[in-house]
Amino acid sequence: MIIYNTADGQTKIEVKIQDETVWLSQKQMAELFNCSMDNISLHLKNVYLEGEIDEKRTTEDSSVVQKEGERSVNRPVRIYNLDAIISVGYPIKSHRGARGVGKI
Repeated sequence: MIIYNTADGQTKIEVKIQDETVWLSQKQMAELFNCSMDNISLHLKNVYLEGEIDEKRTTEDSSVVQKEGERSVNRPVRIYNLDAIISVGYPIKSHRGARGVGKI
């Protein structure tokens, strides 16, 4: 894992590195591109439906530890590799997002 700081210094994102690529959840992509998770989900749906990238090759099921009250709980989460991150990042017209993709 590495910590990625956005160019504007507003957000720090913990980035998973595995199999020579980076992996982010939809929540992390929303933070990176400064948009909603709904927006990320919509763009992912479109790139997979259009066959721009292969969902099986660009996603992986993982888990995250969340603090719920006093206890820590493992929750399943789908993560996306750099190909998916770039495919989502370019359609999002965010100056912050475009800079973020280039620096991951």
